[in-house]
Amino acid sequence: MEFKHNTVLLHETVDMLEVKPDGIYVDATLGGAGHSAYLLSKLTTGHLYAFDQDDTAHENAKNRLKEELAADKVTLIKDNFRHLKTALAEYGITKIDGILYDLGVSSPQFDDSQRGFSYKKEARLDMRMDRTQSLSAYEVVNDYPYESLVRIFFRYGEDKFSKQIARKIEQARKVVPIETTIELAELIKSALPQKELKKKGHPAKQIFQAIRIEVNDELGAAEESIEQAIDLLNVGGRISVITFHSLEDRLTKSIFKEYSTVNVPKGLPMLPKEMEAKLQLVNRKPVLATEEELADNNRAHSAKLRVAQKQRD
Repeated sequence: MEFKHNTVLLHETVDMLEVKPDGIYVDATLGGAGHSAYLLSKLTTGHLYAFDQDDTAHENAKNRLKEELAADKVTLIKDNFRHLKTALAEYGITKIDGILYDLGVSSPQFDDSQRGFSYKKEARLDMRMDRTQSLSAYEVVNDYPYESLVRIFFRYGEDKFSKQIARKIEQARKVVPIETTIELAELIKSALPQKELKKKGHPAKQIFQAIRIEVNDELGAAEESIEQAIDLLNVGGRISVITFHSLEDRLTKSIFKEYSTVNVPKGLPMLPKEMEAKLQLVNRKPVLATEEELADNNRAHSAKLRVAQKQRD
């Protein structure tokens, strides 16, 4: 399928990396290659390594970045970004000057009805970003015990009706397996009080988000990857992270805070270099999309950008 994707916070995310023309950079979430293309425009003798586990993203990038690929300015890596260090080591890369993350699901994955991400389009329950993995939404919905479903719905979907929805799923699948996205969406609706159905937004949105996060271990992968990225950064190098929901933002904020905070012992006149925080926050409050971008791209409404700089190894 054609890969149509509006890149969120394009200039802010790349510009705040303060790209060096001869630097080594990583786009951990290639997606539609918007950030990659813009970052590559700032490189002369530098190189970009771009990660994505989605075949469609790679096929799109081969077309969009064909000149840069021909000039050997970019390397496409088909892998989960949680394998950042080992994948880069295969290319002899142990240090980088900057890295960016655009977390969340790319628009084409939602738009392709066969992928099973959307609660609005009929498809077999899937939601795998990497279609070679065995675990899909079908197994989560039909095989996970009631208690696990409640935990996932509450933790990843922050849905106050997690128990009712999990019980409804448990009852329905005893009769016949839940096969499709629309079946599941209707089941979720049937578990909610009538007054909830009149509220803004689709009632299945949070539950579908929760299942997608579970299927792809999104938060676990992001945490592992960001930790590795901080270690890989050269002193002075920067990391940009765009998030799209509170769980991702909370995780990013927590990691950045951990690495940018130090407990200074009382009476210490000067902090030794080795005791300094590894990171310095570039922006204390997240960067949000401009009114102009919001008018053009609905996906940007929930986007938050956090940036930090490496101070010491």
